[in-house]
Amino acid sequence: MKPSLAKGTRDFTSQEVSRRKYIINILQNNFQLFGFQPLETPSFENLSTLTGKYGEEGDRLIFKILNSSINEAKEDKKTQMLTDFQKALDKPFSSESLTDKALRYDLTVPFARFVAMNHGQLTFPYKRYQIQPVWRADRPQKGRFREFYQCDADVVGSESLLQEVELIQLYLKSFSDLKVSVTIHVNNRKILSGLAEYAGITDKLIDFTVALDKLDKIGKDGVIKELLERGISPESIDKLDFLFSQSDDALENLLQLKEKFVGNEIGLKGVEELEFVLTQSLSLGVDLQNLVFDITLARGLDYYTGAIFEVKADEAQMGSIGGGGRYDNLTAVFGVKNIPGIGISFGLDRIYLVMEELGLFPEEASSKVEYLFANFGGEETLEALKLIIQLRAKGISAELYPESAKINKQFTYAEKKGIKNLVFLGEEEIKNRTVTFKNLEAGEQKTVSLEEFLG
Repeated sequence: MKPSLAKGTRDFTSQEVSRRKYIINILQNNFQLFGFQPLETPSFENLSTLTGKYGEEGDRLIFKILNSSINEAKEDKKTQMLTDFQKALDKPFSSESLTDKALRYDLTVPFARFVAMNHGQLTFPYKRYQIQPVWRADRPQKGRFREFYQCDADVVGSESLLQEVELIQLYLKSFSDLKVSVTIHVNNRKILSGLAEYAGITDKLIDFTVALDKLDKIGKDGVIKELLERGISPESIDKLDFLFSQSDDALENLLQLKEKFVGNEIGLKGVEELEFVLTQSLSLGVDLQNLVFDITLARGLDYYTGAIFEVKADEAQMGSIGGGGRYDNLTAVFGVKNIPGIGISFGLDRIYLVMEELGLFPEEASSKVEYLFANFGGEETLEALKLIIQLRAKGISAELYPESAKINKQFTYAEKKGIKNLVFLGEEEIKNRTVTFKNLEAGEQKTVSLEEFLG
C-alpha cells in the first residue's frame, strides 16, 4: 500500500522544524518578558469539557475519540454499539457508549478547566503561556490545517482593562521581533450585544455574531443572506446597515455608536471599555493605523464577553494570524464563578507561511552543520573524531562522513545538506598539527594551525 498523510496534517523537514523553533523561541521569550509562566495540558479531554464552549459550528469541528470499550464489550453489546456508531456517522453524536473523550479544539477551554480544578493553589492574577498542538475536523485549505499549533498567553483573576492594553503590547512586540508587519483588529462583545439590542434581535445574538464573523469571507451580501436564513428580519438588518460603511477613524466610529446606544446600557459599557483600551494604547505610542476598531469583528466563540482581537498580516493574504479576547464567565461552566480571564493566541502555522512567503527567516533560523570531516579511513578517522569531540565541547556542530568514500561523494553530501565547511585532516595535517578546510559557500580553501582552528 502506498503511504500517505491524513488530510490536514504535515511532516516537517529539518529546515521547517528549525524555522518553527525560531518563531517559538521569540514568542516564548516575549511571554516570559511579560511575566507569563508555562503550562501544558493533555492532548485529549473529556468530551463534556469541550462541548458547548465553541458555539454550534465549533462543536461540529471537535475530533471525538471512539471509546476503546467497544472492543472490550461482550459480543451482543458490541454489535449494538457498532450499530449505534454506524447510525451516528452521518450526524454529530455524543452517546457516551460511543465516545466520551475528544482531542482538544483549542488551549483556552483546557486552561479554564485547569484553573477551575486548581484555583485554590494558584496566585491571582495568574498568567500562563502554552505552546501545544490542537485539532479541528475542518476542511483543509491554505493556512488551515486539522492539526496545528497554538501559542497562547492568558491572564485570569483580573478585570483590569490594562490587561487588554498589555496584550496589545505583547502582540506588537512579538510581531516586530519577527519582522512581520501586522494590523490588530479590535472590538468588544458588549458592543455586539448592544447592536443586537439596538436592532431588536437580542434573542438572535449568536446567529447575528456567527454570520457577521464571516464578513471577510462571504462579503456584505453573503452576511445579509445568512442573517435572513437565520430568521433575522429585513427591518433589523436595515438598522444594522451602517456596520458595513465605517470610517477609518476609530474614535469617530465609537462616537457614532454612543449616539445610537443612548439608553442601551450594555452597548455603552462596551464602547467605554474599548475607548479606554484605544486611548491608553495611543498614549503608549501605538499607531492607530496598526490598531483598528473593527465593528464587524465577532469571532464566533460563545465564551467571549468583552474585548476581542484579531491580527492580520499587512503584506500577505493569509486571514488571521492571531486572535483572542476576554472570557469572564468561562470557569463558571466548571462550577467555579467570579474568575475573569483574557487571552490571546498566535497562529504558529500561519505565521510560518507568512514569513516564508515574505522571505523573513534569517539564516540562523535554519539548522546547519558547521563542519563535515572528510573520511580518509585508518588513523586519520580516529584523529578526526578526536577533533570533532573538541568542537562539540565548544558548542560547534560537526560530523564525520561515515564511510571512507570517494571525495566527490563526500563533497556532494556536504553540498546537499547545506554544510558550510568540508574539513580535510589527512596524514600531512596530523603530522604538522594543521587543519585544511574549504568553505563551500565562498569556495575558499585554507590551511591553519590546529590551535587557530579550535580558536
